[in-house]
Amino acid sequence: MGQIASVLLPMPLPEAFDYDVPDGLELAVGDQVAAPLGPRLIRGVVTALRDGTGGNRPLKVLAERLDEPPLPPATLEFILWAARYAADVPGAALSIALRGARAPQPRPVRIVEATGLAPGRPTPARTRVVEAAGQARLAPADLARAAGVSGGVVKALLDEGVLRLVEERPVARFHAPDPVFAAPALNPSQAAARDALDRMTATGDFQVALLDGVTGSGKTEVYLEAAAAVLARDPEAQVLILLPEIALTQAVIARVAARFGAAPAEWHSGIAPPQRRRVWEAVSGDRCRIVVGARSALFLPFQHLKLIVVDEEHDSSFKQEDGFIYQGRDLAVARGKIENCAVVLASATPSLETLRNAETGRYRWLRLASRHGTARLPDIDLVDLRETPPDTGRWLSPPLVMAMAETWGRGEQTLLFLNRRGYAPLVLCKACGERLCAPDSDSWLVEHRYSGRLVCHLTGFSMLKPKACPYCGAADSLVSIGPGVERVEEEARSLFPEARIAVFSSDTIFDPREGRRLIEAMERGEIDILVATQAAAKGHNFPNLTLVGVVDADLGLRGGDLRAAERTYQLLAQATGRAGRRDRPGRALLQTYAPEHPVMQALKAQDRDAFNAAELDEREAAGLPPFGRLAAAIVSGPDAQALDAFVRTMAQAAPNGEGVDVFGPADAPLSLIRGRRRKRFLVRADRGVDLSAYMAAWRARIRPPGQIRVTIDVDPYSFL
Repeated sequence: MGQIASVLLPMPLPEAFDYDVPDGLELAVGDQVAAPLGPRLIRGVVTALRDGTGGNRPLKVLAERLDEPPLPPATLEFILWAARYAADVPGAALSIALRGARAPQPRPVRIVEATGLAPGRPTPARTRVVEAAGQARLAPADLARAAGVSGGVVKALLDEGVLRLVEERPVARFHAPDPVFAAPALNPSQAAARDALDRMTATGDFQVALLDGVTGSGKTEVYLEAAAAVLARDPEAQVLILLPEIALTQAVIARVAARFGAAPAEWHSGIAPPQRRRVWEAVSGDRCRIVVGARSALFLPFQHLKLIVVDEEHDSSFKQEDGFIYQGRDLAVARGKIENCAVVLASATPSLETLRNAETGRYRWLRLASRHGTARLPDIDLVDLRETPPDTGRWLSPPLVMAMAETWGRGEQTLLFLNRRGYAPLVLCKACGERLCAPDSDSWLVEHRYSGRLVCHLTGFSMLKPKACPYCGAADSLVSIGPGVERVEEEARSLFPEARIAVFSSDTIFDPREGRRLIEAMERGEIDILVATQAAAKGHNFPNLTLVGVVDADLGLRGGDLRAAERTYQLLAQATGRAGRRDRPGRALLQTYAPEHPVMQALKAQDRDAFNAAELDEREAAGLPPFGRLAAAIVSGPDAQALDAFVRTMAQAAPNGEGVDVFGPADAPLSLIRGRRRKRFLVRADRGVDLSAYMAAWRARIRPPGQIRVTIDVDPYSFL
């Protein structure tokens, strides 16, 4: 009796395809198989098996079961759930989950093994080599060292046939963490939070806790102790620690290694494909206990996942904005529920969604109200740029320059924070007024003076800065408008020529280890002034940093999306929180043209609860998250008229639903990207509405013609 296998392929296909299972091929759900699709064989995953009796249509036959680890049932369930939640095809989520499995395998290594023959001329050296080969499988050089002989002895035994070389693929392994290695001394507040997490994880059930602590309160130590308790109870347990920025991984990996005496596995887009394969196989083979990684680590094939930690859970970097669109924090909670494991969300400035869940009792709320040891929160002052503006052509105000001079004079460090890469965010022609944009896009070109190029941070387009305006031809007419971190660094060098100054941004730090070297130099006091974007504004501990200057505190408030105030407060609270984290008092100066804005007043007063309460009241009145739900549909196409006609048809096809409001279509703020015109719909729904199902039903009613594409974004973070 034959079988039919439903096979999900890692492609943008709406469902799994059915295949005949050849006689003699034993399959189980989760197995990886080679499935024919057109003229090719495609790697896929079996999602279901059923009796093939009575089928009335011919099916293609599966080629083989791949010699690869199967996806665990919970991982497969999570993939399918994530696709439904994102109103996307399941193959898109599967593609993320198989990224490690499809990476190239490490090169095989040559191992020496004994053949069973006795040496023709047995000597003590030869005997030691044969005995060592029988005890362990080693490479020739390692075998020689283990036996205490020269490489010539091993070669002679190989030539004689007493030993032979075999090739084998190395098995990925990570050293087991020691839960009692280097356990820290916790203060009473940390110990209380640790004990609460210990009780929560001991139940073995799905629960979520918010670890809410001010910057410098020691949240990392608390969640690492929770991980230690989990590993002490169950040595087979697996722990996942999610971070929003690759720049943070090296610091956290170092802290995990120092705590447990063994380095964790590292997972993010910056690791090489062979290493990605190594981690994927170790996680799947249950040979890896702790993983530290970016949001995509959620899709790894864990066998015994018992704890998920989402550090800096508020950070918008957990939102994947292209390809398969998802919010990593929300999917972490979903994976915890599917795996029936504990989830810890850690932040000094929790998202309003997480705070609301904590206030209503859905999440446990653990608070660390003070900094660890003798450190205290920095004093925050506002610099009103209307009253004390910078000198002409400058961006640092007199009060900030004076504070920098005082800090440098005391031998302490300054962080100048500006969340804008490059030298200048806009280049225009003073002759014709043209603003230079990327080709076929509305996105401005950013000047990068280090490289002498103009770069579009949206499309990746790059060009050398021209000598003349490409539109009117006027020579030497291009001027740089506004500051980026490179321009602020230039000004700092002119003001403090003897100071040691560095820039930390994704344009100057090209890999995590290079970022770690700069962070370590800052920690050792080898940098006097660090000019940085948000890459250095969170998660780092600089003992000698006592002054933070925010160059443009109003930057995040421009643009007007619903999370603008919340994100600005979170980012600036994190940035200012870098100051005064040891025994020296810290200070922060925020340059602003709107000191009366509620965000600025809340930062100055350090009254997070009052700001959150006011923001929640506004959201509740408008039915916006966390009291309602949002989704966006972004429609794009190369032809403006065809796009307009389609979005009108799409608007008419929107399902009628109680508690659902559809706004649009409207031009997207960036209405042209890479030659494609863009329109947006925004959907608001009451909390009890299944918005994912609504968006999926809407998508099923439309058939985009030609080159028109429709992208669904459930819980949008970008409104561009």
